[in-house]
This record gives sequence, C-alpha cells and structure tokens, in this order.
Amino acid sequence: MSTTQPTEITLHQASRLLEIAFSDGKMFRLPCEFLRVHSPSAEVRGHGAGQDILQTGKREVEITAVEPVGTYAVRLVFSDGHDTGLYSWDYLHGLGMNQDKLWKTYLERLAKAGASREPSGAIAKTAISAPMASPPGPGAAWKKL
Repeated sequence: MSTTQPTEITLHQASRLLEIAFSDGKMFRLPCEFLRVHSPSAEVRGHGAGQDILQTGKREVEITAVEPVGTYAVRLVFSDGHDTGLYSWDYLHGLGMNQDKLWKTYLERLAKAGASREPSGAIAKTAISAPMASPPGPGAAWKKL
C-alpha cells in the first residue's frame, strides 16, 4: 500500500471536476464523468477479471457528495444515483497518473460498442443532504466550489 495521501480535495461543481492534491506533489483534475465510468464498484468493474460493464450516457453526470471513508478512501455520490464505489487514495492517484490512457481506452470501447457518452434521458439530480465532512488525516483539506 502506498503512503501517498491527499493534502487537498476540491469539488468544482460548475466545471464538474474533482481536484486532488497529493503528498507526493502530484495534483489531478478528474472529471466527474471519468470518475463515474471508472468507478471501483462491482456494478462497473464486475466481480472478476474481464467482467467490467461499459458505462454509457454519463457525459452530464455530477458528483453530489464526497464522503470520507475511514482514513483511506472517499465514497463519491453521483447524480445518476451511483454511490457504491469506494475510491481509495491509491486508486484515485492511479486514475490521475493514467487518466489519458484510461480515457482513450474508454472512448475506444464506446466506439466499438456503438455506444455514446450522451445521456438517453434526463439525469435525475439528487440534493446534497449534508456538507462534506472533515477529511481524515492531518493537514488534509476539503473544499466545495
């Protein structure tokens, strides 16, 4: 397990980006759609190798809540109701480090399947029921813009 920890997490709601700064000096701006289609949940990844499920129609998805899970992860709640993925610090760091490659692969899979990023209907918006909680760990900060 890595020792890389987030030092700041900012949800930019207008631009639909989650910005994460890490203790190794790396900073990533991850789009909500990217995070949704790469959710670590079984709903997206399946229950074994090669069982991942292509996520379509997620272009307009938003993050409605960021909830800390212990000292190792966050649970992201999305406007389409998805909320089962636990995004560990290592997983988020890996998404950031490999963002370009992962996004290209996702777009290629969509094209091959004849699928689209566009939503098929209106996305239900869920209200944020509570402000983001304080982050785990010393020195980390949460922001919601």
